[in-house]
Amino acid sequence: MSGPRTAVVTLAHGRHEHLGGQGWGLARQTVRADAWVVVAMGDPEVGAVAHEVDPAATVVPVPLAAGGELPLSAARNSGAAAALGLGAEVLVFLDVDCIPAAGTVARYAEVLGDGRPGPVVACGEVAYLPPVGHPTAYRVPSLATTARPHPARPAPAPGTTQVAEDVRLFWSLSFAVTAEGWNALGGFDEGYVGYGGEDTDFGQRIRESGGTMLWVGGAPAYHQHHGQESPPLRHRHSIVRNANVFHDRWGWFPMEGWLAELHGRGLARFDAHAGRWVATG
Repeated sequence: MSGPRTAVVTLAHGRHEHLGGQGWGLARQTVRADAWVVVAMGDPEVGAVAHEVDPAATVVPVPLAAGGELPLSAARNSGAAAALGLGAEVLVFLDVDCIPAAGTVARYAEVLGDGRPGPVVACGEVAYLPPVGHPTAYRVPSLATTARPHPARPAPAPGTTQVAEDVRLFWSLSFAVTAEGWNALGGFDEGYVGYGGEDTDFGQRIRESGGTMLWVGGAPAYHQHHGQESPPLRHRHSIVRNANVFHDRWGWFPMEGWLAELHGRGLARFDAHAGRWVATG
């Protein structure tokens, strides 16, 4: 008996070599996905890169949001819609920087087929790779030997799962959900535009729906190194705006560490009278 139809969905804006690395990993799956859906966010070159790696890739163009911000929530929803239109029964979302291990797609499909009631969101381990001279250096069979796990997230043993007690730890770097579960959750809230907050919101949707978030052993993804800033100052306006959107939805503020750092740098302040954060820089 064949397994469920699977689709891998990724978002890309730049990071072309990292996208190529993901395609390299998908071509080496023990059970290959039936579709690779690449959402090109305001980047017309993404399609050519994806098709060079996999001529059968489905490319979904999505324009940038106002002010040139990345429409992350809307892009994920567009990618999921395209995957469902292709008949996918399991959606696997991977960050463009992530290379899946050879058994990751099969493991996700296995876990989501165990009959657990309610929407189930399966989250595999994301391990971080060291810097290299060029991203093509990651495309080697020994990739796992140099990766290091994230210190703040569980990494169950292969073949095991662990129910997440804190859905605030959900992140979209690597997760999977059935088509039915995706529809029950309603996808990502497109009220979040730009960077920040949409992942935490999605975690709250899992909780509110009575669903389950699972940490999954045996479905790792390896995160290709790239430069980053903490806090992400160039996204400060969207972080502040999305924090307020989240507060309106759920009654508390996410991204507290980033907001505190922005406040310490004079780039954001809390307006106690209005009960909202305000970007000041």
